[in-house]
Amino acid sequence: MKKLFYFAILSIFIVACQQPKIIEKPYVVILSLDGFRWDYAETVPTPNLDKIAKMGVKAESLKASFPTKTFPNHYSMATGLYPDHHGIVLNSFYDPEMDKYYHIMDREAVEDSSFYGGEPIWVTAEKQGVISGSYFWVGSETAVQGIRPTYWKRYDHDFPFEQRIDSVISWLQKPESVRPHLILWYMHEPDHIGHVGGPESIELDSVIVYLDHLLGVFLDKVQQLPHTDKINVIVTSDHGMCATSNERKVVLESNITMDWVEIIQGYNPNFVIKAKDGYIDSLMFELGNTEHITSWRSEDIPERLHYGSNPRILDIVVVADSSWSVVIEEGKYVSNGAHGYDNNNIDMDAIFYAFGPAFKVNYVSPKFNNVDIYPLIAHILNLQPASVDGSFENVKGLLKE
Repeated sequence: MKKLFYFAILSIFIVACQQPKIIEKPYVVILSLDGFRWDYAETVPTPNLDKIAKMGVKAESLKASFPTKTFPNHYSMATGLYPDHHGIVLNSFYDPEMDKYYHIMDREAVEDSSFYGGEPIWVTAEKQGVISGSYFWVGSETAVQGIRPTYWKRYDHDFPFEQRIDSVISWLQKPESVRPHLILWYMHEPDHIGHVGGPESIELDSVIVYLDHLLGVFLDKVQQLPHTDKINVIVTSDHGMCATSNERKVVLESNITMDWVEIIQGYNPNFVIKAKDGYIDSLMFELGNTEHITSWRSEDIPERLHYGSNPRILDIVVVADSSWSVVIEEGKYVSNGAHGYDNNNIDMDAIFYAFGPAFKVNYVSPKFNNVDIYPLIAHILNLQPASVDGSFENVKGLLKE
């Protein structure tokens, strides 16, 4: 009898071991706070960001891609590619091959998939059977490679932040069969106040406190979900902010011969220029003699900027020196804050905080590039990544072994 008993137990054990394991599918929810500079949380109380840092990880800072503008960097985080390679080279630009203009305020252009290269993380997810959702993330309002997130929203600048929180939580409350396991969402502050008041203003401090409060509301709601222990939350931003002044600006029309310019696109502090035939050298000479700006032929841009090979960058790139501004016309007012500068400028660095089952606890990471976020998310969600500029090697130290 004993032998029969032990044999029965052994048989049950063997059968149990042969049963297919149920793999718990993880979640990634990534929030971008536009223009949240790497050091803002050091200037005012941010108990909820501090809480995330203790529960999970915090980067010393996050290096933005050049140019350090909103649309190029959000799409770089989504695709793991530098702007030169994914094609959103500025907030506004001209494509000479398609003979079309792109501008962030042009609804038709923003929803034109022909402008968007690369493979956004939501496309990677949807291709591999992972449901995704995007709330106002750049590029998600069009069908890149013919694919949109399962859940997506057309951008509405005035839609209240509190309701954005509720909408994201409602997605996470959906039945498992239709619930997104990847969510990207966006708030447009503190960028706006950083431009108006400057990065060291009292008004900006108030917005940082408010955003941290909203983050606390969101965290409380996430932690009440029955599957909260499977949710990885990332809080990041696209770029920082530099203090500027209307007293420190370069006016292009006062320093170069505008008759030699065929097309100029951009906004302070950087522009791209297409010269009229035969005038590139002449324009470069004039720009080279203009103080407080740097200019390059597109083919001569430093390799570290990963910029210059895309035809949308045209012939010449102009960027103001740190804390200086460059405008086209006399009389153009410059606000108290700007971004778009060389990404070696520490003021352009962004934030990265994260917690959840995939991340270490109370860990501070060295700075990494925002193009590394795509391979990080792909790894957490067990996705086969597309070919990207970012590297998982740069961020694997954030994760538990």
